Amino acid sequence: MSIKSIVRELKEMKDGIGNISRRGLEGKHWRGRARSHIAPDETPAETDQIEQGQWANLPPELLLDIIRRVEESETSWPARAVVVHCASVCRSWREITKEIVKTPEQCGRLTFPISLKQPGHRESPIQCFIKRDTATSTFLLYYGLVPSEGENDKLLLAARKIRRATCSDFIVSLVSDDFSRASNTYVGKLRSNFLGTKFTMYDCEPTFEVPTQTQHANRISRRFHSRQVSPRLPACNYSIGTITYELNVLRSRGPRRMHCMMHSIPMSSIEEGGTVPTLTSLTETFGGQFPHLSTSKGKESVSDISSPSPSQSPVPTQGSEEPLVLKNKAPRWHEQLQCWCLNFRGRVTVASVKNFQLVAAVESFHNVSSADQERVILQFGKIGKDIFTMDYRYPLSAFQAFAICLSSFDTKPACE
Repeated sequence: MSIKSIVRELKEMKDGIGNISRRGLEGKHWRGRARSHIAPDETPAETDQIEQGQWANLPPELLLDIIRRVEESETSWPARAVVVHCASVCRSWREITKEIVKTPEQCGRLTFPISLKQPGHRESPIQCFIKRDTATSTFLLYYGLVPSEGENDKLLLAARKIRRATCSDFIVSLVSDDFSRASNTYVGKLRSNFLGTKFTMYDCEPTFEVPTQTQHANRISRRFHSRQVSPRLPACNYSIGTITYELNVLRSRGPRRMHCMMHSIPMSSIEEGGTVPTLTSLTETFGGQFPHLSTSKGKESVSDISSPSPSQSPVPTQGSEEPLVLKNKAPRWHEQLQCWCLNFRGRVTVASVKNFQLVAAVESFHNVSSADQERVILQFGKIGKDIFTMDYRYPLSAFQAFAICLSSFDTKPACE
């Protein structure tokens, strides 16, 4: 059986199961309204049993082989959406799909929403680009080298800037038309100080299990009453990193200088044999679902419910180790061009104050080779009027890299 025929039957089967579920719900409502009546004992139609059982009760060996072939054949978006459709069939299909699909660190592919919070590939960077809409203060992160002409780009994350009296907030969501922090698509936020020199990254859930004292402290700062929202929705913000820009009035000290302290990533992760605490599911936030990330450019107003300041306690690194610190890669002065230059390997084509490359800020006592010290973990640069490239790699995740790049878009009167 070819891959196309499998996909076609999957779609037909999904529609059939949806009709069966609706008929089941109608039956429940009927029984609830007429409990005093006795209904005749009728056996369900044989076609319904066959239609539901021929997919849910497939032999595990056959199901494993089908999903493995689909995962290996569809390596890029939008064709890779077939893998997500396989995980949406039923519970058994989902469990097997989750076993087959590897993390971005292992294969360099982004599949499910959980991939956006897992570390990137170790060997090669994951290449993305950002579209800026100045009219709506919206920033869209897409997966791919450059924008395509057919508007089939894969939307990964979206952010909207909210100006406040004393700071600026960037609300990050999975979709481009819902930036409410009460939504199940809410991912996190980025908040600046008054001068725009310090930014704090917040995640809607911790990277790993948080100690009891921290959980109790975060429970006090719930944004909503327990009766107002579903328990599955995020109720806390966890500080996972800070971005600091050095004071540079009138650019007297050259290009921007920034330092990123990642509280949720230990410094040992970039050493030989080091690892990063990695999320395996988003059950608390997304209810185990795989929402479709649309590419529509919604222009709805931001629904940001007023709340006390988010939890200021950072997510500690595993075992309270030293956190990873990233710094700017020092540019060189080009005598002929009379400007500061960096080698972006063809990924950046327009000069801008926002362009940067980040490397690990290691000391002599760290067990990090010279090659790893010079390895660019995140690079961001301009290629068009409102189009920027973003290439990240291990140990950063797509969400963390996107938050760092968002800080470059904010106004910094004390740094320029």
